[in-house]
Amino acid sequence: MTQTTPPGPARTGDGPHSLKRVMGPGLLLLFIIGDILGTGVYALMGEVAGEVGGAAWLPFVVAFAVALITACSYLELVTKYPEAAGAALYVDKAFGRHALTFLVAFAVMCSGITSASAAARAFAANLVEGFGLDGGNLLVLLIAAGFMLLVMAVNLRGVGESVKANVVLTLIELSGLLLVIVLSMFFILGGQADFSRVVAFETAADKNVFLAISTATSLAFFAMVGFEDSVNMAEETKDPVRTFPRMMFTGLGITGLIYVLVSICAVAVVPVGQLAGSETPLVTVVRTATPDFPIAGLMPFISMFAVANSALINMMMASRLLYGMGRRGVLPPVLASVHPVRRTPQAAILFTTVLAVGLIVFVSLDPESPVVALLGGTTSLLLLAVFAAVNVAVLVLRRDRVEVAHFTAGRVLPVLGTVTCLYLVLPWSSGRPAGQYEIAGVLLVLGVALWLVTRLFTSPRT
Repeated sequence: MTQTTPPGPARTGDGPHSLKRVMGPGLLLLFIIGDILGTGVYALMGEVAGEVGGAAWLPFVVAFAVALITACSYLELVTKYPEAAGAALYVDKAFGRHALTFLVAFAVMCSGITSASAAARAFAANLVEGFGLDGGNLLVLLIAAGFMLLVMAVNLRGVGESVKANVVLTLIELSGLLLVIVLSMFFILGGQADFSRVVAFETAADKNVFLAISTATSLAFFAMVGFEDSVNMAEETKDPVRTFPRMMFTGLGITGLIYVLVSICAVAVVPVGQLAGSETPLVTVVRTATPDFPIAGLMPFISMFAVANSALINMMMASRLLYGMGRRGVLPPVLASVHPVRRTPQAAILFTTVLAVGLIVFVSLDPESPVVALLGGTTSLLLLAVFAAVNVAVLVLRRDRVEVAHFTAGRVLPVLGTVTCLYLVLPWSSGRPAGQYEIAGVLLVLGVALWLVTRLFTSPRT
């Protein structure tokens, strides 16, 4: 995990056609933290506690460890190839298989849609909670679908993403989690918390402790995804070889610590059964800790803001990936059409929105369905499969020697990363419900069908 190759000349990417390097260490750190924070911890804390009881902090620790191992592989690749790309580029460089590269790119795109869909449902649940509405599952469904249409409208209009805006959004998201910790501490210091719950394992009758932890970790990993998006900022980061490792480890460490503190506070303040049954678990924690404190009423709206930001970012990412695949002739070229005035990828935005709304409606048809857990779990399933491919790609690309200094993940970590990611993907070891595989399978089959149709009737462009 050190820089082992000798320093050399500046790499390509600093010429007149490259992106402007504007991100220093501080801005990159806030970008990484902001990308990780969001829907996962705000919406899935109760579901995680429902799997393992009061020891809800343990799955977050395990998820952090898995993310940290895979982050080392990403760091080797992003410092070796500091380009504005990601997993698909690394897999393509390693294996050169068009079909595999497409599957990785499409899986990442689908993970953005499932993540945004989970965020939309969480947004609707927090809105209903914040305004005290009583309309049941149908109202939450309608609000979630309407929210996705609003995201589509913003996406079509064009969103000028800037680093400064990301700083503001990150600070607001972070404030909600710090609010949970601080207000819970008042409750705990008042002697009203039950710390015996923090070490109490409570698993379902059909699961042993080990399988329950695996299932909960598969959910908790949804809260850790996002760090991989930062590799797309490589061309806009000052001195990425030196900056990325330090900021990636710092960002993961800060978010991991916050998640563990939030999970400990949550189960100490709220009984596990009540926490597991809530679609807005952190709102429940704050209101239990300080029922008469006016600021507690802000928590649903802070949560709404955090998950709304996640939804917008993920839908932008998904539509741009789809647009890129359409532009290169990998998918039907119609997906590369842009708005004549706004210059936004209108066909890709419409297609991804239809998929997202369809997912929300399908999963929400059953009033008892854990919608956010199902969609969030599908997101982590897709990305863990991608991460396994990236870990293997690191080892393959060792044959590609570059005459510049770069981070090195060693031999053990990529292998360990591959094993742990696959362990959390496979059904007999991860304990995932069949619904997650069904959703992921349908999305990937749709992608393969579009790819085959495109291959039959058009020639890929390079």
